[in-house]
Amino acid sequence: MREEYGKLDKVDMSIWECCELLNDVVDDSDPDLDEPQIEHLLQTAEAIRKDYPNEDWLHLTGLIHDLGKVLLHPSFGGLPQWAVVGDTFPLGCAFDKSIVHHKYFEHNPDSKNPVYNTENGIYVEGCGLDNVMISWGHDDYMYLVAKENGSTLPPAALFIIRYHSFYPLHKSGAYTHLMNEDDVENLKWLKIFNKYDLYSKSKVRIDVEKVKPYYLSLIEKVVFPSEAEMVNVPD
Repeated sequence: MREEYGKLDKVDMSIWECCELLNDVVDDSDPDLDEPQIEHLLQTAEAIRKDYPNEDWLHLTGLIHDLGKVLLHPSFGGLPQWAVVGDTFPLGCAFDKSIVHHKYFEHNPDSKNPVYNTENGIYVEGCGLDNVMISWGHDDYMYLVAKENGSTLPPAALFIIRYHSFYPLHKSGAYTHLMNEDDVENLKWLKIFNKYDLYSKSKVRIDVEKVKPYYLSLIEKVVFPSEAEMVNVPD
């Protein structure tokens, strides 16, 4: 799947166009979300903006963190829900019991392979999450889009985008032995962000047109200063 979506041949669109396209996408793992997807993005971003007014990179991270869900859309290939949404976890080492639906891993041959079923597996303690293969999903896709398109987002923003569905790590404290010093620092921001991602949903509607100019300015300034393109990018 990474190889397929590393061809840069699916879609070429702006970040804001991608936000609007997300309204056509349904995330079955998020049953409490009744409003259009763009409103969740803006609710998250605006809640962060209220509490952290000087951290514009974090506002924008709130806006774009879920854009990888467009992989569910036919124009991006119409991937199945299991390949796009839901919690993520490392491959190549033991499946921690904090992973949702852990019991089903007993049917996965990796769980019985002595190369993969130890705490470190194929990794070395402290190797850093950049060196760990995480299960594919919308997080990793949007991280690749931001990284390969020359985003000027700081490392903490890329970390948030890449690992915000990695709940075994930031909720249960699993796999911390694989982290390096940079991961430890970035995790602090992810834990801050997570409070807004989960708990910013409300019935208070966002005036999209009112806040749109602010976020368009951030897209140009912070994310992709050259063209602000939303494209498939290589792993």
